[in-house]
Amino acid sequence: MSSQEYRHIVRIVGNDIPGERKLLVGLTQIKGIGYNFATAISSILKINANSNIGHLTEGNVQAIEKLILNPIEAKFPLWFLNRQRDIETGKDLHLLTSDIPFTLRNDIERERITASWRGYRHLSGLKVRGQRTRTAGRKGGAVGVSKGGLAAPVKKGNAGAPAEAAPAAEAAPAAEAAPAEKKE
Repeated sequence: MSSQEYRHIVRIVGNDIPGERKLLVGLTQIKGIGYNFATAISSILKINANSNIGHLTEGNVQAIEKLILNPIEAKFPLWFLNRQRDIETGKDLHLLTSDIPFTLRNDIERERITASWRGYRHLSGLKVRGQRTRTAGRKGGAVGVSKGGLAAPVKKGNAGAPAEAAPAAEAAPAAEAAPAEKKE
């Protein structure tokens, strides 16, 4: 291959991938494509998995994009897709890039609105799938006894008072306490 065919940055499905990356590692930089999916792409298209992405031809890049955007036409098994039987459309989909967190937020919001048990767990920030919470998962959750009141205790006295007013404030309570002791 000549140096003119080598590209330092290859754009696949809206992601810039450095040309020195191997095919499998470079494809896994696209959110929604894992190692197994990248291996399946390279075997279906008969592209060397150890070749650099920068050496791919424009035809190979277009074939990879076509396969990534529509894996069902390439006869990928349905269990290989990351969104089977979508609730809104009823179709089997493979989500990529920013569609993944967007769909996840919509799913959680739908469960909250329907007031399902999973929705309540998501609202509380607790484990959703039946895991134990007594000993595990204490990081960042709302499990256990929380202390009431303020976050930090307030110091009594004159922490914020000016230096000149401090002696007068201390003298007044001491003067009131002294006569009370004498009466007993």
